[in-house]
Formats: sequence, C-alpha cells, structure tokens
Amino acid sequence: MDDLSLLPNIGKIVQKQLNEVGIETVKQLIEIGSKQAWLRIKGIDSSACINRLYALEGAIQGIRWHNLSKEVKRELKEFYNIFK
Repeated sequence: MDDLSLLPNIGKIVQKQLNEVGIETVKQLIEIGSKQAWLRIKGIDSSACINRLYALEGAIQGIRWHNLSKEVKRELKEFYNIFK
C-alpha cells in the first residue's frame, strides 16, 4: 500500500505535505517515524501542530490518533514542546 491517504489520519493535504518532504510511501513513513516526518512538515508548514504529530503516529500504528495511549501522547507532547 503506497497511498498514504489510505492510512488513518492521513488526508490528501497531509499526504501532499509528506510527498513534498520526500515521504511517498507507507514504508518510508514507518522508517522515518512520526517525529522526523513531523519535523520535515514543520519545515514547510509552520502551522504544523501537535495534532498533526499525533496523526502521523496514529497512522504509523494504524489507529485514529485519538486512540493513542496516554504514554505515547505524553512522549509526543514533550517532543512537540521542544520545537513549539
């Protein structure tokens, strides 16, 4: 499956952003990880918020971002706050 928009949380806009930063396949997204993918997107879109970071992690895990564990959300929030 190479259509990133088929993953949970990834719509056409986020897929376009991922493609713009060199992430074109599900495999690439998984290998790069949510944090690095988000940093790349943040480089082209200063409005990239924590929800986008959560969305990327949820996509990698194959779940809606609302269903991420509290521990994962806490870890991602700590990471996000570094770059806020």
